[in-house]
Amino acid sequence: MPDRDDIRWFKQQFQARILPALAGTPLTVDLIVAVACQETGFIWSKLRRDRLPVARILALCVGDVIDARVDGSGRRAFPKDRAALIARPQGAAMFAIARQALVDMAAHVPGYNSVVANPDKFCRGYGLFQRDLQFFRDDPQYFLERRYVRFDDTLAMCIAELKRGLRTLGFQQRTRLSDEELAHIAIAYNTGGFQPSKGLKQGHFNGHRFYGEQVFQFIRLSKTVAVGGQTPVSPEPMPGEASLPAPSPIAATGPFFRVDTRTTTLRLRSEPRISTPPTANVKADLPDGHPVRALTGIAVDGFIEVETSLMGALLRGFAASRFLVRDSQIDSIPVVAPSPQPPQHGFIAAHITPPAGRTVLRRGIAGAHSLNEAGRPSRTGHDADTLRRELAAIIDWLACDDPAHLRYKPRDGLTFCNIYAHDYCALAGVYLPRVWWSEAALTRIARGETVPPLIGNTVREMRADDLFFWLRDFGPHFGWRRTGTAGKLQLEANQGAVGLIVAERKQNGRSGHIAMVVPETARHSARRNAAGEVTAPLQSQAGTVNFRYGTSKPGWWNDAKFSDAAFWLHA
Repeated sequence: MPDRDDIRWFKQQFQARILPALAGTPLTVDLIVAVACQETGFIWSKLRRDRLPVARILALCVGDVIDARVDGSGRRAFPKDRAALIARPQGAAMFAIARQALVDMAAHVPGYNSVVANPDKFCRGYGLFQRDLQFFRDDPQYFLERRYVRFDDTLAMCIAELKRGLRTLGFQQRTRLSDEELAHIAIAYNTGGFQPSKGLKQGHFNGHRFYGEQVFQFIRLSKTVAVGGQTPVSPEPMPGEASLPAPSPIAATGPFFRVDTRTTTLRLRSEPRISTPPTANVKADLPDGHPVRALTGIAVDGFIEVETSLMGALLRGFAASRFLVRDSQIDSIPVVAPSPQPPQHGFIAAHITPPAGRTVLRRGIAGAHSLNEAGRPSRTGHDADTLRRELAAIIDWLACDDPAHLRYKPRDGLTFCNIYAHDYCALAGVYLPRVWWSEAALTRIARGETVPPLIGNTVREMRADDLFFWLRDFGPHFGWRRTGTAGKLQLEANQGAVGLIVAERKQNGRSGHIAMVVPETARHSARRNAAGEVTAPLQSQAGTVNFRYGTSKPGWWNDAKFSDAAFWLHA
């Protein structure tokens, strides 16, 4: 699989020629890089390390030697086998080129010896971006003249197909696409279409990941690489961290408003009506005084469609117009970005160290201390595949559904979602407090005093509701940021990020809830509707019911018993 050094080489060689070809489209260099990585990266990444000339590398970027099989599997498109190709006009000449292309490539790329030994085998994919030989029937000269060895020609074919994907998905008028939408275009490039309900799990399946998933990862990887003295779109993540995009800016261009309720927060809804129950279509609760920007400023049924950013989350929905006041003093809406490093002084992380010699076990009743038993897994990987495996190992090691793990087992009307969330985050290298400073201690710290963490004195244990407010007030200082939809939350968790849903209980004294959102696996998936929207992320939790993987009730965070809820992410 190509790495950052390979992508840097690719951009150094070809970026200047790619950029003009993308003019007037929402397609990006990073998408082009991702398609090249997915289609022929296993070839050109090796050949460039072997120091072959660029022209020779381009000529050797061929592949796809699968024939049709008697059981109906294998290749379905033309040409299914040698006989089908030779039967076409000029097919014999094409077979000679296709056969020699295989022989030449196999001389440099290990693993093709048995294929070359079969004299009927030949290549169907041509060029960096693998134009398929099925197009030989319509455009034979492209293949017979070996135009695919010229970068500009193979690029032109790739962009033409990507533009067809733009039209297929209805994106041709868009000026900007998200990484996920770009991957959808690549899926259409690979399959000829796109099924929203399947999301990224479409296209060729290599036994581990789908084409769409792989391209998405390559897009993200490419964005961390810049050439020519430019700054990368995304910083290279530290070991044990996922590559998260920067928070999305506001796109609305209408008038600015300010939330004016004077009594409570203002519900932002997914449609211009109050649902039944009233919380069912709530996307977020906007604080009093919070700025928003309208799309048009025209009220519909007493609601105005607005956009805003809340703790890093781009939110778009409908707010009651009677609680919005035009404010000409607002000229922008700030986008909160999480701190790349936790604070080293002031309001630093609080921990309680167990007595010397005491081991805090999963088998023990939970207290104020973090786990310290031997054999704890961690998250240290450099790529999404490794990060996903490491998070899965954390889930299995914590084994919150194991009755022997009393730390998470419900008892006496108590549940321990907060304990499990803390343990999961701690093993993943992310700070979510088990204890936090008391109000008096925070006051002393603000005066510059050094305050020791003393349970029941300067620090207190954190419940789910406490974590709701801690994330709001302190989360960004420790690398947390909100995201606006369950789909975005699941998307980033699938890249190895730490995600959670936290809901504040309406009734004082009753506990809220917090659940981790975890990477999807071959056996466990989020729930999606026909439009591909995530209605229930894949979660792992300790609560009334403990489970390693599950989706719970869709939209549980909008239950009437909760007064507010939020989706949070950490790299």
